[in-house]
Amino acid sequence: MKLKQKKSDELFLKAQELIPGGIFGHYKFAVREEGPKFFSRAKNAYFWDIDGNKYLDLICGWGPMILGYNNSKIDKAARTQYDLGNTVSVASPVMVELAETLTDLVDIADWALFGKNGGDSTQLAVMVARAETGKSKILKIKDGYHGANGWMQNKNNPGIINSDSEEVLSISWNDLDEFDEMISSFGNEIACFISSSYDHPTSKDSSLPKEGYWKHIEKKCSENNIVLIVDDVRTGFRIDLKGSHNAFGFSPDLVCLGKAMANGYPISALVGKASLKDAANKVYFSGTQFFNSAPMAASKATLEELQNLNAIEIMNTNGLKLKDDLSNAAKAFGLEIKVSGVPSMPYFRIEDQTKNFHVDWTDECLSRGLYLTSYHNHFLSVAHGENEINEIVRIASEAFEAISI
Repeated sequence: MKLKQKKSDELFLKAQELIPGGIFGHYKFAVREEGPKFFSRAKNAYFWDIDGNKYLDLICGWGPMILGYNNSKIDKAARTQYDLGNTVSVASPVMVELAETLTDLVDIADWALFGKNGGDSTQLAVMVARAETGKSKILKIKDGYHGANGWMQNKNNPGIINSDSEEVLSISWNDLDEFDEMISSFGNEIACFISSSYDHPTSKDSSLPKEGYWKHIEKKCSENNIVLIVDDVRTGFRIDLKGSHNAFGFSPDLVCLGKAMANGYPISALVGKASLKDAANKVYFSGTQFFNSAPMAASKATLEELQNLNAIEIMNTNGLKLKDDLSNAAKAFGLEIKVSGVPSMPYFRIEDQTKNFHVDWTDECLSRGLYLTSYHNHFLSVAHGENEINEIVRIASEAFEAISI
């Protein structure tokens, strides 16, 4: 199928004259020759491109949209605060109210600090850990992603120099032997261990922690004065409202939050235990827009609404339905689709087929109005109800048929 995309193509050509690559950052990797590039509007679980094509969105703005696009309650909270003031020379009381909401909600949180992007939270977390321990090294998972900070990126990436990552140590996910070996070799130098609560890399199946994994790591970090950081930027408020670590039975020292905490408004947070409060106070890390009050009001409203709706149960129920129905749809065409990860963040892969075959399926879904990618985990929201799940499966089935001919 061919999409109407004359306006999109024309605007993309203009963008390439004005913006390096036309579209910059992580989104540029999702741009397809035949696919949406610019939206005109969005509502609930859908968006429309500038050519009028409608898409059922399984990317949810790359994670932030959790209550539906243009949610009236969240937008009203933000507008009310905008009318009072957004960026002002002093902070708004809503900052204290949001900090209280977070410390009441996330079980390890005794304090909260705010930024704009997930990378702000992870950078601040590492700085707090170094300030607390007096050590410099960062231990992370090999394919773990914690933002675009220099220490996170591959040293071969353009613009990155060796010194950016010379204090970073990497180990394989779910490998306690490698973890113990690093602690044995560098324990006196490691300031922190940072990881998502489960592994969700690009272009690979998601993987849950094996039994006893996190308890072992928690114990070793405590014994060796290593700050345990959970990067909940992607998973936050999608697995457990008290923190995704609760689903896996452990207690980190710091939790990095972002994406879904404000339903699309730009804000992130770092929350932590009381033992790290003094170190957090000593670290200098800031930004002019860190104190925007409208996103804080939107975040407070979002966290309250997630609790009121019992959002985790909704996303889990519909995510499990999607997994079962999609698997059955694939079988009807002699295919097997593996759905890994947690129900609200599924990663899709067609078994026993080439990567190009999977990409072809993704493109067929795009052409029929289902927005997804071939390499990234996807996101469900509260706005993805039974009708949306059925529509996803219907489109996916048509795409399976198209590539099976």
